[in-house]
Amino acid sequence: MASRGTTETSKLKQNLEEQLDRLMQQLQDLEECREELDADEYEETKKETLEQLNEFNDSLKKIMSGDMTLVDELSGMQLAIQAAISQAFKTPEVIRMFAKKQPRQLRTRLAEMDRDLMVGKLARDLYTQQKVEILTALRKLGEKLTGDDEMFLSANAGTALSQFERVSTDLGSGDKVFALASVEVEKAKQ
Repeated sequence: MASRGTTETSKLKQNLEEQLDRLMQQLQDLEECREELDADEYEETKKETLEQLNEFNDSLKKIMSGDMTLVDELSGMQLAIQAAISQAFKTPEVIRMFAKKQPRQLRTRLAEMDRDLMVGKLARDLYTQQKVEILTALRKLGEKLTGDDEMFLSANAGTALSQFERVSTDLGSGDKVFALASVEVEKAKQ
């Protein structure tokens, strides 16, 4: 009992991060295998995964209401879950990088997409959707966007992303939450 709950809190956080990673990986795998599944199977599996995310989100809410020391660390995960549930983001990889506050990886992904678009490896509509998601994530992470990026975002952002902006603002200071979450995720990896 000398740890005063520190070990338990650390284990709980690790378990939650692993479950979030698993669910995000499940969504990513589903998108990658979409062509191999029939439409009903794809929709059913996606529905089940989103239901699991809803349940996970409900669990986070219960934990957050009962243990104020975990609120800041769990808010980053809750934002990622709400983004997935509201389907503001359709790319699990972007959701994961956003939740873990990885702006460099997001920018690298954006550069790869630019290259793929130029060589015809990526369709224009998919490029637009994913670029909007990445730019929105970068903005919420406090990253500076170029004028061109701001114009692209204004021209292409939809209502789902607007709802996400509102939800994440309602949850409080995202920058502080993500800074703490990022440090904790990196510590957990080491």
